[in-house]
Amino acid sequence: MTAQPRFWEQKSLSEMSETEWESLCDGCGKCCLHKLEDEDTGKVYYTNIACRLLDLKTCRCSDYANRLEQVHDCVQLKSEDVAHLGWLPESCAYRRVSEGRGLESWHPLISGDSVSVLRAGQSIKKRCVSELEVGENEDYQDYIVRWVK
Repeated sequence: MTAQPRFWEQKSLSEMSETEWESLCDGCGKCCLHKLEDEDTGKVYYTNIACRLLDLKTCRCSDYANRLEQVHDCVQLKSEDVAHLGWLPESCAYRRVSEGRGLESWHPLISGDSVSVLRAGQSIKKRCVSELEVGENEDYQDYIVRWVK
């Protein structure tokens, strides 16, 4: 089944086909960054440490089909959960559609160009390190970034 033009404006997340759902991902890689949550305030802070499965050159999971078995805290996004996942970045297409905000102009479904995410400064490409490069005793607080929105 192919996606309908501008399907995200016509359908809720739960009404989307698998093809439509998957095409909403802009490939920014932000959701694959390690995050820290302040226990007192609930505020989420992003680090520039990426999941070990994230290919830092393509910003795509290197083993998407098996990620849930390989990474114990990997989250499979589901339409019914998106509204409750406060750690999704503001720019996330799933979050934006769930909140009725539509897609950003740089989103590949709007621009027709997968590189538009990088040009708009929304990709984590060349901004992160793999968790495999961070020592076990490293303090993840030292890796907090402010550029994730």
